[in-house]
Amino acid sequence: MPELMSRDEAVKLLKEKLPNKNLVNHCIAVEKILIALAHHFGEDEQLWGLAGILHDIDYAETAKDPERHSMIGADYLQSLGLPEELVYAVRVHNEVHGLPRKSLLDKALFSADPLSGLIVAAALIHPAKKLAPLDVAFVVKRFHEKSFARGANREAIAASSELGLSLEEFLAIGLAAMQEAAEELGL
Repeated sequence: MPELMSRDEAVKLLKEKLPNKNLVNHCIAVEKILIALAHHFGEDEQLWGLAGILHDIDYAETAKDPERHSMIGADYLQSLGLPEELVYAVRVHNEVHGLPRKSLLDKALFSADPLSGLIVAAALIHPAKKLAPLDVAFVVKRFHEKSFARGANREAIAASSELGLSLEEFLAIGLAAMQEAAEELGL
C-alpha cells in the first residue's frame, strides 16, 4: 500500500487548493465523521480520515461543473500516489458519474458528505448556534423536514443503510464525531 500523507500535509494541501474556509471546514467535518465510522467498523482511521479531508479538493475548480467534480480531484490524488482505495472513494462520492460504491469507505464517504451539511445546518438553527446541545432526535427531526437544508441529499444520507447502520445510528456517530471537533469547526 502506498504511504499516506500526514493529516497536516493533507490540510495544508486542501487549504492551498480550496481557499473557502467553509468548504475547508466541511472537509474537516467529513474527515471526523469518517474517522468515527472507521473506528466503528475497525477500518484504517488514517486512510478514511484522509479521504474525508481530500474528497472535495477539486471543488474550487469544478464547483460550476458537476460532471468534472470528483474526477479532477481523484486524478490529482492518484498523481500524488495516494492509495487506490482512497482515490476511488473520492471519485465515486459524486453520484453524477454513476459509478458503483464498492467498499465500506466508498459508501461511508457518499453518506457522510451530505450528513456534515445537515448537522451544521441543524446547529445553526439551534438557539445556541453550537453543536454541543444537539442530540440525535433534533437532527432526525431536521432530516425529515424536506424544506430544511435542501442541499443535504437525504437519499445519500439514508444510503448509510448500505453500511448496515440505521439512520439513527449513522446520525449518532456523525453527530458525536462533529461534536468532538466543535472547536476546530468553529461550532
